[in-house]
Amino acid sequence: MRAKTFSWQIAWDYPLFRVKFFLGVFTMLLILYFLPDFFVYIQQRSGVLLNDRVLKVLPAHDVSLYIFLILYPFTGFFLWRMIRESSMCITALWGYIFLCMARMITISLLPLEAPLGLVQLHDPFSIFFYGTNVITKDLFFSGHTATLFLVGFCLENKLEKRIAFSAAVVLALLLLVQHVHYTADILAAPFFSYLFWYLGKTIAKI
Repeated sequence: MRAKTFSWQIAWDYPLFRVKFFLGVFTMLLILYFLPDFFVYIQQRSGVLLNDRVLKVLPAHDVSLYIFLILYPFTGFFLWRMIRESSMCITALWGYIFLCMARMITISLLPLEAPLGLVQLHDPFSIFFYGTNVITKDLFFSGHTATLFLVGFCLENKLEKRIAFSAAVVLALLLLVQHVHYTADILAAPFFSYLFWYLGKTIAKI
């Protein structure tokens, strides 16, 4: 079934679509349940402090407001687009599941210390991922950057894609200004996002 040609009403009539949707939602809720404990664990362990030449020459500033003025309006817009297009929902849902799972794996395999000069990111929605804990070692790769690039890959309108990718680049630069991530965390994000989009799209087309 190629769900992208169907409205929600029609797609919902297909048992396979409903299986992919409910299994995806259940998996995502399961990930969100375990994430706070995972981040507490990685925050307590020792890691490697990278010598990041870009951050060394880039003064640190708190640009949290600008980061979330970019991230969350785009997220809201994308949720609206998913409501209209059933296949985009499945692609994004499973793409984001792969994103979260991959971050847990890469962060586990690459223990890093927080970058020097890090300015705490004030995220009003971080409680869904971190609980009430302050987390600074969820580094490789950048989840914020990867999420916005994933949105860009999922969008089908060319103008919307260009705007999303441009916003993702600006977001990535702001994260570096705040010293929240190493440069390598930022540069790796779009490559992971493309992979997750491809996997999510494959599931949506089954």
